[in-house]
Amino acid sequence: MALALYSYWRSSAAYRVRIALNLKGLDYEIRPISLINDGGEHLKDDYRELSPQGQLPTLVDGDFVVRQSFAILEYLEETRPMPALLPADPRHRARVRELALAVGTDIHPLGNLRVLKEIEARFGADQDAKAAWSRRWIEHGFGGIEALLADGPRETFCWGETPTLADACLVPQYYNAVRWGVNLGPFPLIRRVVENCLVLEAFQRAAPEAQPDAPR
Repeated sequence: MALALYSYWRSSAAYRVRIALNLKGLDYEIRPISLINDGGEHLKDDYRELSPQGQLPTLVDGDFVVRQSFAILEYLEETRPMPALLPADPRHRARVRELALAVGTDIHPLGNLRVLKEIEARFGADQDAKAAWSRRWIEHGFGGIEALLADGPRETFCWGETPTLADACLVPQYYNAVRWGVNLGPFPLIRRVVENCLVLEAFQRAAPEAQPDAPR
């Protein structure tokens, strides 16, 4: 049975999983779940039966369901190990995870849609304020990632000559940075890595605008 991914076209967490699925050459079906239509389809009872937290993405592999993007990424790496998205050397694996988590736990949660809705509801943040909030945390996080890349091998991708989970996480966050108007001048190593990723079909097919639920 083919894999099924519950996804929203502009969800960063779903985007990173789409990249990993494509890099591994796996067949999968996209099942769109809108985060905005009708108050958010992810909050409806039928979806919450599948994903009790009401979050995206969710991966269905036969009769097995995996939630949370990092759990999905690790599950794919363990069940479909080739091509590998983590290096063989434990120290290198730690570096890749370090870079991936710098996005997934430090930057992305602060710009999540539900966080932006909350600061709007509680503190009256308008669109400009939400954009400023997002830029502030992306810039802060990118500063650290840029330093980590400078201390690394400085090869084609985040770590080495083939994409890893770090690249799968960085590219969606870069997409958000462009969306929110972040000045990317101070981050030449991040820009170089992303440019190298975006020429690959796996990244192009995972892009938000390439998704079946993207606005046309």
